[in-house]
Amino acid sequence: MSSQLFDLTHRRALITGSTQGIGFTLAVGLARAGARPIINGRSAERVAEAAGQIRGMGFDCDEMPFDVTDRPATAAAIDRIESDIGPIDILVNNAGKQDRETLENFKDDNWDQLMDLNVNSVFVVSRSVAKYMIERKKGKIINICSIQAALARPSIAPYTASKGAVANLTKGMCADWAKYNIQSNGLAPGYFETELTKNLVEDETFNAWLCNRTPAGRWGQLDELAGAAVFLASDASSFINGHILYIDGGMGACV
Repeated sequence: MSSQLFDLTHRRALITGSTQGIGFTLAVGLARAGARPIINGRSAERVAEAAGQIRGMGFDCDEMPFDVTDRPATAAAIDRIESDIGPIDILVNNAGKQDRETLENFKDDNWDQLMDLNVNSVFVVSRSVAKYMIERKKGKIINICSIQAALARPSIAPYTASKGAVANLTKGMCADWAKYNIQSNGLAPGYFETELTKNLVEDETFNAWLCNRTPAGRWGQLDELAGAAVFLASDASSFINGHILYIDGGMGACV
């Protein structure tokens, strides 16, 4: 019985921004639990490459390249998935970016681009997918938030603002869509080793600060996110809604 609660067999999962890093790791993790991931990114070539890697691991997957900041293209892609591939049972809103600059020097264009990708796309993709989930009276939405939704650090204030917005948008999705048996939750990673954090990992000063600041005393490894995603995508979390699950080695628990 307990293993069946986490079984995602025959469920399709669209993971935005899943050609590398966290998105790719979550696609693989969901596939290992039985789901059929739909790989997404702006580049069709990179989507095909990532999908090839997943198939090389022995898992089935589909490809759907589109730019989540292009609203008409996003709506058309969701409709195409539903009509040509099958119903989206699980949505993981992972696409996002980070720009490091002091707040007083942050450019307007950079702010707009960051918010468009980190916040607006979550709304647009979720709205398009929820339309179908509402009809079926069932669905799982997982929004990738961040420890920065709860904490701030110099030079990343706009990113912090964007992830705080996603965390509260997640609660709003719960308020509007829980009555349709849609569970909308957030997965908030702390500091993980990825391609994007390589420079920080190799920075001795920052690495020492991070390890001292985190009760676990280390960086997170990407595979440590997969179990939480499977849980939030499965029947095991059927009465969890509007919750932000922090995967941070205890950083958010300590001052």
